[in-house]
Amino acid sequence: MQVDTSQTRQARYEMVETQIRKRGIIDSRILRAFQMVPRHVFVPAGQRSTAYRDYPLPIGAGQTISQPYIVALMTAILSPSSTDRVLEIGTGSGYQTAILAELAKEVFTIERIRQLTESAGTILQELGYKNIHLFNGDGSKGIPEQAPFERIMVTACSSRLYPAWFEQLQEGGKIVLPLGDSNHQELIEGRKMGGKIQTITHGSVVFVPLVQDE
Repeated sequence: MQVDTSQTRQARYEMVETQIRKRGIIDSRILRAFQMVPRHVFVPAGQRSTAYRDYPLPIGAGQTISQPYIVALMTAILSPSSTDRVLEIGTGSGYQTAILAELAKEVFTIERIRQLTESAGTILQELGYKNIHLFNGDGSKGIPEQAPFERIMVTACSSRLYPAWFEQLQEGGKIVLPLGDSNHQELIEGRKMGGKIQTITHGSVVFVPLVQDE
């Protein structure tokens, strides 16, 4: 896999400067992560010429890779540290997974659609990530055998915050997720304090629905 060319590096630089930094995300660790991760390898070959543009792209199986700014915004709200263990619900293309892996100690990511688990796993392995652990299964159940987690990110729209996520989130930890339905979704930041979730809303978003077991 040819990861980078001067053209893709320039496109990535322009993406970070115009779509992320200029919109107010200035954390140097996050900006560096977005400069490091080659977004174009996470999209289908026919979409790679548009990989760094300011909109989501289809990745197959009815799923999408989110707009770069939204990935950056969710990452900034989650604010993972280098000592955190992060649970990601919805591996998808693996792009957000790689961004989190640049910032956190370990990333445990679960994807319901097997073809996406396999394709993301191949890309992440070829990029050399050693701190990512992939699972195929129902993300609404989390990964109880690996809990607790300091951070949880949900990358598909959920109608509610599932009990498993609450239980697997460490006290003082943070969860970020799109909450709602096909008509209206809001980006929610939740902090587990005193055995309860305290929430902040960060505006409207549009995500594909969380895929679960029947």
